[in-house]
Formats: sequence, C-alpha cells, structure tokens
Amino acid sequence: MKLMEKAPAKINLALDVLYKRPDGYHEVEMVMTTVDLADRIELSDLSSNEIRIISHNRFVPDDNRNLAYQAAALLKERYNVRTGVSIAIEKNIPVAAGLAGGSSDAAAALRGLNRLWKLGLSLDELAELGAEIGSDVPFCVYGGTALAAGRGEKIKHLPVPPKCWIILAKPTIGVSTADVYRKLNVADADHPNIEEMISALDQSDYRKVCSNLKNVLEQVTLHTNPEVALIKDQMKRFGADAVLMSGSGPTVFGLVEHESRVQRIYNGLRGFCDQVYTVRILGERNKLE
Repeated sequence: MKLMEKAPAKINLALDVLYKRPDGYHEVEMVMTTVDLADRIELSDLSSNEIRIISHNRFVPDDNRNLAYQAAALLKERYNVRTGVSIAIEKNIPVAAGLAGGSSDAAAALRGLNRLWKLGLSLDELAELGAEIGSDVPFCVYGGTALAAGRGEKIKHLPVPPKCWIILAKPTIGVSTADVYRKLNVADADHPNIEEMISALDQSDYRKVCSNLKNVLEQVTLHTNPEVALIKDQMKRFGADAVLMSGSGPTVFGLVEHESRVQRIYNGLRGFCDQVYTVRILGERNKLE
C-alpha cells in the first residue's frame, strides 16, 4: 500500500520568547500560519520491519536524525507496529530555513502512518505525540493558523489571515536555532504584541496584520548575518507591504496585497538570491481522511 501526504511550510506572523524554563526550553508565544510551499511525503509498506528514508536532497538525513524517521519510530514503539515503512521525501521547502520543513515532514508522517497502519488516532493525539519529537511538530500536525504557546505544544486555533501573496527568500547561509536562542537577551528584546496580532486576525484586518508583524529573534540573526538584513531591505524597496524573518531564520518573507507587485518583487530578489518563492497562505486546518 502507498499513501501521499503534503507537508506545508509555516511562517511566523509574530514570535515572542518570554523566558527560559527550568527544563532548558524557552517559553514562547508564536502566531503561525501555513503556506502552499510543501514537501511531499510518500509512505509505502515494507515487508521487512525497518524504517527507510529516501531523499535525493543531500541535506536530508536518512537515519534517526530525520524527524519523519523519529515519527515512524515513535508510532511503531507506542502502538507495537511490526511492519516496516519506506518514507520518500520530496523536498521543496528549503532546509534549515526557519520554515519548519523537518517538523512538517514529521507531522505529515504521523498523519500518513496513522492512515497506513490504521491506528485510528485523532489529530489531538497525533499532536501530543508530535510534541515528543519537536516543538513545531504539534502545530504542523494541525496546520492552519494558530497561537502556539508553552514550548510550542499548546495550540489555540485562530482565523485564517486576510488573503494576500507571500514572497519567501532564503539566503545561502544556514542559521543554528540553538545559537540564536542562546544569544537572545529576553529582557532587552523588542517583543511583539501577540494580542494585537490575534485581534488583527479576528478582524481580518490586513493593514493591522502588517503593522504587527514582529519576531523577537530577528535582531539576533540580523546582527550576525547581514545577508538577512539585505534581503529585508530589498524586499521593502521592491514594494512588499510588510517584511519579517521567519523563525530563527534565515528565510525572510514579505506580505503583498496586490498581485501586480508580486512579479516585480520576485524578479528583483532573484537578482541576488537563488531561493525565492511566490506562495499563498493556506490557513485552513488539516483534516483526517
């Protein structure tokens, strides 16, 4: 048997870090939404009792470092599954980009294996399992738009953002999420107004969404990676309505209301950045088939 599952990227409309917890994690509040740039996950039964990762992207590990592998291993152990699975990952989301590509792959694996192995688990149960794999996995299990709190596992669903275009641009550099969090000085940081962003979504107010885009991690990454600041500046110059770094970076996204501006911004960015994408907001929650 063979199943396909899409694994969409996410962007952070607002990201705040409140404090470092005794368990070593950071307490966060993040408003996230999914966009229609997605990896494709193909799941196939194996006669041998093993987990096999197949990917043609050299940056995607094919062993237990892979979050989709961890998702399969967790389900096998927790529900005593004695069959194997091949997980083929068609990678369209840039790796280590602040777009939760690996977490979304893990979430897609959880949803798909739930079907393949007929486990009968709800999205809530899958999200709870996902929290054992990574902080962004619970949100990615649900998809849509949500406030993620705690270390990312507490999910409150929010209205779909107003319709607009999203331009994504990732420079060639990589950013270590752990390094960014370690360098963050929470007390001196410029914190977003999460409640105002939620209010903007409740009111479907595009201008208010734009004016409340903020990421507390951005200044840390910009300080050590001038390439990210350059992309931000260029995206604004070419006409994006609002621009922000996603996650710990280095990907920058711009919101664009009018389609007439999209191609100009895309073309301008392609002049000095290879990985540029034009996408739409998905915004709707996943449903179990």
